[in-house]
Amino acid sequence: MCGLSGEVRFDGRRPDLAAVERMTDALESRGPDGRGAWSQAAVALGHRRLRIIDLSERGAQPMVDAQLGLTSVFNGCIYNYRELRTRLERLGHRFFSDSDTEVVVKAYAEWGRECVESFVGMFAFAVVEHRTGRVVLGRDRLGIKPLYVTEDADRLRFASSLPALLAGGGVDTSIDPVALHQYLSWHGTVAAPRTVLAGVRKVPPATVRVVEPDGTRHDHRYWQPSYTRHSELGDDPAAWREAVHDALRTAVRRRTVADVPVGVLLSGGLDSSLMVAMLAEDGHHDVPTFAMGFEEENGEAGDEFLYSDLVARRFSTDHHQFMIPSDRLPTALEAAIAAMSEPMVSHDAVAFHMLSEQVSKELKVVLCGQGADEVFAGYHWYPQIASATRAGAADAYARAYFDRSHTDLNAMLHPDFAVGPDASADFVRSHMDDPGADTALDAALRMDVHALMPDDPVKRVDNMTMAWGLEARVPFLDQDLVELAAACPPRLKLAQGGKAVLKDVGRAVLPREVVDRPKGYFPVPAVRHMAQPVLARVRDALTAPEARRRGIFEQRVVAELLAAPDRHRARRGANTLWQVASLEIWLQAHGIH
Repeated sequence: MCGLSGEVRFDGRRPDLAAVERMTDALESRGPDGRGAWSQAAVALGHRRLRIIDLSERGAQPMVDAQLGLTSVFNGCIYNYRELRTRLERLGHRFFSDSDTEVVVKAYAEWGRECVESFVGMFAFAVVEHRTGRVVLGRDRLGIKPLYVTEDADRLRFASSLPALLAGGGVDTSIDPVALHQYLSWHGTVAAPRTVLAGVRKVPPATVRVVEPDGTRHDHRYWQPSYTRHSELGDDPAAWREAVHDALRTAVRRRTVADVPVGVLLSGGLDSSLMVAMLAEDGHHDVPTFAMGFEEENGEAGDEFLYSDLVARRFSTDHHQFMIPSDRLPTALEAAIAAMSEPMVSHDAVAFHMLSEQVSKELKVVLCGQGADEVFAGYHWYPQIASATRAGAADAYARAYFDRSHTDLNAMLHPDFAVGPDASADFVRSHMDDPGADTALDAALRMDVHALMPDDPVKRVDNMTMAWGLEARVPFLDQDLVELAAACPPRLKLAQGGKAVLKDVGRAVLPREVVDRPKGYFPVPAVRHMAQPVLARVRDALTAPEARRRGIFEQRVVAELLAAPDRHRARRGANTLWQVASLEIWLQAHGIH
């Protein structure tokens, strides 16, 4: 796990090495163990290293293979790198390191852009061909590892975080109205390729981008599972339970590949508990596990230690438990927002940031349970969507998922930031109308897993853990498990209040109390209920001179929200004031005026 950056010139000039240095420095938290740079002709690369595989200097980056005429920077982990190395050695390649980065280089030399089809893992990379000057950017199937770009006619820059691009300078920081519409429709999510800033874009998941020396580029999308009933397992619940169990065990086993210890973020919910169980089945003992809680606020409990303790005792883990006092929240809130590559509204970002700080003192790699609810239909709004016809999927999705209507959304905004068409609904409809999804639920899950989930919750976990040099691995986003779940009949996911097939697996390996409990989440009550001093910070941000100059939101709306901070809610209950304030606080935290 690392941070990468680079610049490619199209105008005949040399790269701005000082800008690449600044971008690389801004990625220090993602890679505190090493720093490197490389430049040749029109390309410059920077890298920050977190040592996980091949801890020696042989694994340092940028990695230059003079014999092959390639230089690469890489972020992530190729879980099957040993198997690929053996395969490449049989094809005649000789290795000088034990790193997965070198496997990426040799695989590109052997198979070109199609190399990604052999990778099992999470990754973002750049490969430079010395002879041609071509630069190839790649991102993993589920967008677990980020890759941001900013470009004009003269140059392209890329980095593992948006703030790193800002550090390079020369970025158009005006607000993208369509991205703002998505942010206010989908509880803070902005789907690739957009970001809330007009001058920054994201390479989409499952995409290889080939950038030629003259600036022309071509995107190749290399993976999209079919959400159809093509599996030989049919409708047999027992067969599906066994298949999912096997696939999950494999997914967890893959993510133990490391030259350092691996732990688990154990909330006590079904998803994280299953990971502990799978590790135990695979023979792992005394697994380090970590749980965090917050003080009660407004009658709402802030921890789920009862359940995480049950799992820790059942599997004899090396369990660590942290209780965070509410008076730490103001400082933690500022730090979490500063760590965000893009504005986020999920209040558990603060919790993940604080938990990651503690865990990073013990470990460099953890497993976490993100993605299970999207992959296996665990959220409470999925049955509403599933009841719609296939033709009515987009409308049903909007009714069940959107925070507010297009009309209500535009009423919140200054006219300069409003958009005429319902941009978010149009985006959903274009995805829903694609073939390859049998039912309305299939279309919705495909939309969530491949278009929205990479930018929340996956991005949230990446940003908060990497702020402390902690690598988070997500077994529920294993490519084979996702493909299997995509083919699973909807009723086997929706039953039992959602994630039925996963709960069936859980009942075979976990305490019943963990499987049959009410659905939980990572609660931060002080943020959820706008407690003091969170409200004071929100008020300061929304009344600051830069907020007034920016003028995204109608002042009348801001005044109404501040007058009744806990009353105004989105359709699904999220606090509207927090959604508005999160954007403004993020813009101010990153010096965007």
